[in-house]
Amino acid sequence: MLDVGEDAPEFELSDQNDDPVTLAEFEGRRVVLYFYPRADTEGCTKEACSFRDEWDRFEGRDVVVLGVSDDPVDDLDDFAEKYDLPFHLLSDEDGSVSSAYDSYGEKQMFGNTFDGVFRNTYVIGPDGTIERVYEGVSPEGHAAEILDDLE
Repeated sequence: MLDVGEDAPEFELSDQNDDPVTLAEFEGRRVVLYFYPRADTEGCTKEACSFRDEWDRFEGRDVVVLGVSDDPVDDLDDFAEKYDLPFHLLSDEDGSVSSAYDSYGEKQMFGNTFDGVFRNTYVIGPDGTIERVYEGVSPEGHAAEILDDLE
């Protein structure tokens, strides 16, 4: 995991609308960058919906929320539409950005080994440095946890 105080790695990824999104475009604002394994699965849906349900509080604090997975853009578009998600979901199909944030690697499930995204979250300060790190988060209530920590 990256450490508090380190510079957040810059990136450019396509969002659910296939529009490019960079970290640099949010300079001067706090960013919650959360990594999740797979769109429209139980845990990832709970986590995304917790950010959606707390959206007014994030907006009130001028906090940007960005979700990152290795799903293709089309899957992210369907996921965002199905659950009315008001924030960017970013497609990191090759895992390069997730890797830069120590949130991608070998996983095991049902006896199979594969590469995938780990459920981690970073809060990036307005100056582009890491302010908070959440490793292996529990998806339910994660958004409220971050907001509580920011207050």
